[in-house]
Amino acid sequence: MSDLFASAGQHEPWIESLDAGVSLLHGFAKDNAAVLYQEIIAISARSTYRHLSTPGGYVMSVETTSCGARGWFSDQHGYRYVSRDPISNAPWPVMPESFLRLAGDAAKAAGFDQFVPDACLINRYLPGAKMSLHQDKNERDYSAPIVSVSLGLPATFMFGGNLRSDPVKHLDLLHGDVLVWGGVSRLRFHGVMPIAPGQHALCGQQRINLTFRLAG
Repeated sequence: MSDLFASAGQHEPWIESLDAGVSLLHGFAKDNAAVLYQEIIAISARSTYRHLSTPGGYVMSVETTSCGARGWFSDQHGYRYVSRDPISNAPWPVMPESFLRLAGDAAKAAGFDQFVPDACLINRYLPGAKMSLHQDKNERDYSAPIVSVSLGLPATFMFGGNLRSDPVKHLDLLHGDVLVWGGVSRLRFHGVMPIAPGQHALCGQQRINLTFRLAG
């Protein structure tokens, strides 16, 4: 465990090295959370949240939208990135500068320089919503990390290995935490346990997750 920010107290941002290529940046996004949340509201007004379906016909409990040059989508035809919102047929909303800056700064703090994402998947978890174990493997280049930002209600994040059968660690992710993984850990399985009911001062009765990726 290494405190690269030399924090003055337990509530200040600090970095926890969890494994090779895996860092948990505690509170890294907390100071900018209000700005991020307003951007999220504006994005979701243009490209609405929706429950996507897996190729097998399962409807996901999490609600999803995207911003950036590419957005992640799933239906009976498979998992993929698309350049236009399939619902509106309009381009996805432009990724805000605040998003790009946060993603780049978090990646750099975790040891991945010059990360410029072209896709941001925005997941909204209402109480009871979850995400089953999966790999992020629809991207063309695995050399870039995944940067995952947590806002709102706390979550229990499941972090496994490169095989679905590998042991799973459970991480407590709080408002403002940023989890970064890449390198030898880029294809590790991960997911989210069902979100417990609660009320957050900024985000209300929900958890919002921003997942930044280099898709194309």
